[in-house]
Amino acid sequence: MNTPEATTHSESAPRPRVVIGMSGGVDSSVAAYLLKQQGYDVVGVTMKVWPQDCISRAEDKCCGPQAIADARGVAHALGIPHYVIDEGENFERLVIDYFTDEYKNGRTPNPCVMCNEKVKFGNLWGKAKALGAEYIATGHYAIIEHHADRAVLRKGRDPRKDQSYFLFSLRQAQLQRAMCPLGEMSKPEIRAIARQLGLKVAEKQDSQEICFVPGNDYKAFLKSHMGAGEFHPGGIYDKSGKRVAEHDGIEMFTIGQRKGLPGGSPRPMYVVDIDPVTSSVIVGEAEDLMTEEFHMDHCTWHAGATEPFEVNVKIRYAHPGANATVYPGENGEARVRLHTPTRAVTPGQAAVCYRGDEVLGGGWIVRQIAAVPASV
Repeated sequence: MNTPEATTHSESAPRPRVVIGMSGGVDSSVAAYLLKQQGYDVVGVTMKVWPQDCISRAEDKCCGPQAIADARGVAHALGIPHYVIDEGENFERLVIDYFTDEYKNGRTPNPCVMCNEKVKFGNLWGKAKALGAEYIATGHYAIIEHHADRAVLRKGRDPRKDQSYFLFSLRQAQLQRAMCPLGEMSKPEIRAIARQLGLKVAEKQDSQEICFVPGNDYKAFLKSHMGAGEFHPGGIYDKSGKRVAEHDGIEMFTIGQRKGLPGGSPRPMYVVDIDPVTSSVIVGEAEDLMTEEFHMDHCTWHAGATEPFEVNVKIRYAHPGANATVYPGENGEARVRLHTPTRAVTPGQAAVCYRGDEVLGGGWIVRQIAAVPASV
């Protein structure tokens, strides 16, 4: 179990208080149980993150009212206190506004990473301290090792559920007070524990969507949240600079997309670049999506980085990883040279760097000013 080293507490002394973020799902519920079994003073917290106008307050959402009811029921069954904290305003500002702004700027956002950094392990810390807690725990499938000088983030043992990617941007101060009790476990093991405990969430299905986007239809969400006047229409161009069609907004496109593009080409066409300055969408063929090098900004390195180093980099959560060399730069920037060309490196996504199962850090992929036709 990946918890702070027991040597920091004597066998007779009580373990410290831990605030566990309870989403109403089976993972955080079992995480709370495991922490209590280990002797920690566990306090359950559910964050109410939906704004009043949120259109995704469905029963299956981790930000919805049913989640609060489920989390409260589990906390009662486990005999631990439970609080609801209203983070709606902060969530709107730090996550939803970020989400919409990234699409406005021709990038594809990753709101789960931002939520973890800014909300779950960010703003929540002030509330946790007020409750007398020393740690914040979640139901993520990741391993956090606590050492005397630093914390080490590693992949979860179950490769199908590993969520270390979503925690890469946590700073050392955040990692050192974070706990992920499920990192060494698999989903079947967790459901089995929930069944043994008789928790009604034992069979609750995992959400596969962004919590605030109903039906995983981000385009419908943007139209509802932003309003038609906030979109940036323009032209669709081929690589030669020929204008082949019009579009209703760059917000409707992402790198690698095929759907919604004009027909008539003898070969499949894909979005290969989005220029927010001219509101242009550039299309090309499959080979135009291959990339040998890209840049990152706002990098986080858990052990420092000044010299080039070899990594396995994931350019999106579902990516299997690619071998690469990282060349750190100044002001939180870095250049990544892929050993084998990789498809659809997408600005706005997180590029997370691993050595074995250890997360070394990573950054946010930035757009390369190269593919925009001169005639635009």
